Amino acid sequence: MLRLGRGLYRHRWLLTRRTVQIVILLAFIVAIPGYGKIAEGNLASSLWFGELKLTDPFILLQTFFAGSTIALPALIGALIVGGFYAFLAGRLYCSWVCPINLITDLAYWLRKRLHIKGNMSLSRSLRYWVLALALALSFLGGTLAWEMINPITRFQRELVWFSFSGAMLLGALFLFDLLVSRRAWCGHLCPVGAFYGLLGRYGRLKVTATPTESCDTVGCSRCVTVCPEPHVLAPVVSKQAQSVTSGDCTRCGACLDECHEGTLSMKLDLVGMVTRKAGK
Repeated sequence: MLRLGRGLYRHRWLLTRRTVQIVILLAFIVAIPGYGKIAEGNLASSLWFGELKLTDPFILLQTFFAGSTIALPALIGALIVGGFYAFLAGRLYCSWVCPINLITDLAYWLRKRLHIKGNMSLSRSLRYWVLALALALSFLGGTLAWEMINPITRFQRELVWFSFSGAMLLGALFLFDLLVSRRAWCGHLCPVGAFYGLLGRYGRLKVTATPTESCDTVGCSRCVTVCPEPHVLAPVVSKQAQSVTSGDCTRCGACLDECHEGTLSMKLDLVGMVTRKAGK
């Protein structure tokens, strides 16, 4: 029993993250007797508890570029969501909310178990080009270009109404991550992740290092090995920075689960925000 407890503790961030992701998905699917569904719609546009209207700010941006009229409730909902992620960390969405993360993490897990070594190199800047293309096509076509193929929306639809085209898209994404390129979708191609990375570039929830003697002695760098965006930890591991500052960090907590020396922690850095404002 004690061993099981230790195992759960060592994977506490992963278990908590998976719980949050699944609960959010179930909120759109499961109806509570006597109440109904907690959330209506999907992650692009939703109504929570019958009162709170939330809108994905990337959807709102596409709507603006498409030249469509933006309703006030949608604008308020986007400001709520955008403000939340801008304050904490934009790519928090990628690891704690986005359901596609479940697929890509499974592909990576299988990739390691099957010892698949082949890896097509992709530039991380590709996702920013895809982001720019989605907005350009929205402007030129007068429509929400990305929503025509958005796998996030497709995933939610597949849970309710199965469609062959949606399953094929999700299957292709899974196989691409599994067989062709390691963490290709989330790390190199997804424009939603690129958008939230820019939005939360100065988010105050940070992975912070507290140097310890044991860490200096071991020098394991296991945190870098498990990180989906390993380059974000390089300044911390090399002791050039005390906390992760890159907007690519998803705050998934994988590095914290792997750091048995207790060197890494997740902290809300309000002092840094005040200092940065004072410097201006």
